[in-house]
Amino acid sequence: MKRVFIYFSVIMISFSAYAENAVKETIKEKEELTVKDVYEFVKKCGFYFIATADGDQPRVRPFGTVAIFENKLYIQTSKQKNIAKQLKANPKIEICAYDASAGKWVRIEAKAIPDERREAKKYMLDQYPELRSMYSEDDDKTLVLYLKDATAYFSSFSEEPQTVKF
Repeated sequence: MKRVFIYFSVIMISFSAYAENAVKETIKEKEELTVKDVYEFVKKCGFYFIATADGDQPRVRPFGTVAIFENKLYIQTSKQKNIAKQLKANPKIEICAYDASAGKWVRIEAKAIPDERREAKKYMLDQYPELRSMYSEDDDKTLVLYLKDATAYFSSFSEEPQTVKF
């Protein structure tokens, strides 16, 4: 009986060490993801959908602007659109981008925080020069927002999910 207990103890210690390493590897894998990975995925998709709240009604629409500025993920819109009013009332958003060729998607939950600085507006418009026919860093129409308290959830049909906070 004593031998069985010893063998069982050795097996449990080995399994515990294996499980601990597996958890560490999973955490390490997740820690390796950064805001840059989120940006590159969304940028590769070409467009994404952003959800806001309009009172008790969700609103979803396609967007295409995304950039990293000062190590934060930024998006851009117009202060004249309904989304600006919705974000002022409730800054919580969710973004979803899908890469059909890879069968992967990302969902990002965050608060969209306006950045009124000229340099932030200029940076975003420099990334998307085609928007300069409608917007300027010096107008009062351009609204750039950075994502705060963000969590990105990467998922697919064939891989384990990954999460990154930024």
